[in-house]
Amino acid sequence: MLTISKRLKDSRTADLQLELPFDLRNRSRLRTSLNGEEAGLFLERGTVLRGGDLLLADDGRVIEVVAAKETVSTVRSRDAGQLARAAYHLGNRHVALQIGDGWLRYQHDHVLDDMVRGLGFSIAIDEAPFEPEAGAYGAGAHQHSILLTNHSHG
Repeated sequence: MLTISKRLKDSRTADLQLELPFDLRNRSRLRTSLNGEEAGLFLERGTVLRGGDLLLADDGRVIEVVAAKETVSTVRSRDAGQLARAAYHLGNRHVALQIGDGWLRYQHDHVLDDMVRGLGFSIAIDEAPFEPEAGAYGAGAHQHSILLTNHSHG
């Protein structure tokens, strides 16, 4: 099994790509597959991987993390105050949010969509990479130990 335990801070050319949705990029322990080869991710607890991050495997290969497209709900508004209101209500429910210029994005959930529609917004259901804010205390805030899980991505 290929072991990946180091995050690179420099830029190098990647040998492989590891495409993962946010829920799996939010884990420091993960069993996965890279081009059919079994791989184990063993990173520092609280590590959150972002699209474009580089990892170093025990055999010297460099792996680029790719944020997989996933089903997300996108809220758009030209009114920053109204958008802040939606962000407040979503944040009050501890929803991870990606924030862009004139829009908010969260992992699709029909109950949350109904709540946001009730605030007067339209929702677009998209397939897009999800890169939420790290939170007030950084990437490791409120992380709990997660056991190695079986999950395959090719």
